[in-house]
Amino acid sequence: MIVDLCCGAGAIGAALAAAVEGVEVYAADIDPAAVRCARQNLPADRVYPGDLYAPLPAVLRGRVAILAANVPYVPSEEIGFLPPEARAHEPGVALDGGADGLDVLRRVAAGAAEWLAPGGHLLSETSERQAALAETALAAVGLTTRVARAADLEASVVIGRRPVSRAQC
Repeated sequence: MIVDLCCGAGAIGAALAAAVEGVEVYAADIDPAAVRCARQNLPADRVYPGDLYAPLPAVLRGRVAILAANVPYVPSEEIGFLPPEARAHEPGVALDGGADGLDVLRRVAAGAAEWLAPGGHLLSETSERQAALAETALAAVGLTTRVARAADLEASVVIGRRPVSRAQC
């Protein structure tokens, strides 16, 4: 089971659904326009309007194998430095990550252990300069962490894994 939080148009969830045969994908976004778009790219009855985990069906708790969270990570004071096309065409809620850019990621991390299956993974893009702080945020809630980097794409993804207890093995 895959959950795509802050799903926007649902591109991440759709790509994962195409790559993993038979997987169930659920998605949520706070922006109504994003939800309308995502419902065109994913099963409409599995795309929910609302804030992070709040609109998701309770039956998903503890069962999510992959939690992809495309959270806003631009620090509030740096939004004005983004290219004009980003500022003009992206809603502020999709860009503004708070003072250090990690406010929404911290909220996602805080709920991750409740939603992830044992051994499940949380993945979220971040900037290279935020990667260490993002790892710290995930580790603070008990996830084991690492950062995957693709230098050619100038991309960093912080990955948190919910540990599997010996009793669950």
